[in-house]
Amino acid sequence: MKLNTIVVDDSSIQRISIAKLISEHPNLLLGGDFSNALEAKNYIANNTVDLIFLDIEMPHITGFDLIDGLKIKPLIVFITSKADYALKAFDYSALDFLQKPIKKTRFLVAAKKALEMHHLIHVQTHDENGPHLIIKSNLKKIKVYTTHIKWVEAFGDYIKVVTYEDTHLVLSTMKSFEIELPKDNFLRIHKSYIINLDKVDRFNSKQVEIDGEKIPLSRNKKEEIISVLENY
Repeated sequence: MKLNTIVVDDSSIQRISIAKLISEHPNLLLGGDFSNALEAKNYIANNTVDLIFLDIEMPHITGFDLIDGLKIKPLIVFITSKADYALKAFDYSALDFLQKPIKKTRFLVAAKKALEMHHLIHVQTHDENGPHLIIKSNLKKIKVYTTHIKWVEAFGDYIKVVTYEDTHLVLSTMKSFEIELPKDNFLRIHKSYIINLDKVDRFNSKQVEIDGEKIPLSRNKKEEIISVLENY
């Protein structure tokens, strides 16, 4: 999961600095950096934006003005050199408030809050009709939303269905369970692993990483798998 992120700041030094931090973060995708709110507003109107690092004091249109003009509001982390704005920033349901100059450690805290909030919102938006499977685990039938599944792992005669909430042991083969999963979101990357492509934090020629868990790639299908990951 990567959040499409933009930074809006009229200071080129601050903007470049934050853009670099975003680019280096494994779960953030830099959609663009903008020197004024008008450019950012045009970008937001035509692109999906999950998170904004937003300067408050800018010429003509302030950060607050930009947010006021948006119908659909992304997650917001305000950035400013003046702590006096903090109270007003939280009136705008800001996720966090960073004071310049921004330290990397503090930036990472804000990014973590954004990722956790995005996941929470994503989970809550699924209703009873959301995409799901009914699995049998420990003699109980359980509804599992496919968007909650991180990966599926072979475990003897069973499979382990690993979700954000729990790990379920199911009597099934990998092949039969794979058929039940949405093909656009799930990929068999190894004889013992099926992953949810939306949950991949990073990958290389040997493995993918999901929530700190390193999952190996099949040697036989390595090129095909990497091609899918790169284009997802």
